[in-house]
Amino acid sequence: MVAHSKYQVQEYIKEIDLKEIMAFIIDDDEINSHKNLHSPIKGLYSGFKELKDLNYKKVLVLACDAPLIQYKVIELIIAQSKGFDCCIPMWNNEFMEPLFAIYPVNKALQKAKENIENRDLKLTNLLDKNWKIYYLSIENLIKPLDEKLLSFININRPEDMEKLMEIYIGK
Repeated sequence: MVAHSKYQVQEYIKEIDLKEIMAFIIDDDEINSHKNLHSPIKGLYSGFKELKDLNYKKVLVLACDAPLIQYKVIELIIAQSKGFDCCIPMWNNEFMEPLFAIYPVNKALQKAKENIENRDLKLTNLLDKNWKIYYLSIENLIKPLDEKLLSFININRPEDMEKLMEIYIGK
């Protein structure tokens, strides 16, 4: 799990069962002079850096605000990533889900570093045109496994819980 500060780690510890967490990674502030930069790309960079040091080749990135990701969907994205640098779910309108994707650790680390240094914080710009990328169709390949597409529901506010209840209860 990546956190932007030790304070955030302490806040997580109050709310979660630590037996479920292998380790916390604190955002690497050496990447830029803007220590107050709190962006998902900085968290990804920090995670990629740690995983590179541990000799990992690929990583499955999952957003912490998407607690309903279906295991069958994770299995699918892992299976489809074989032979590719990156596997990323994409909607028919070409909107991608960069916080639910498999990335090549070394290549993604370099691209994230470059993007942060250039203040390019858009997550989809983490993808490199030279990578071999599999765009996993959400409507055609994921929806048959996750009919209500629960894997893509973000829970951040009370209103998000209300929308989720509508899906489950049908109100």
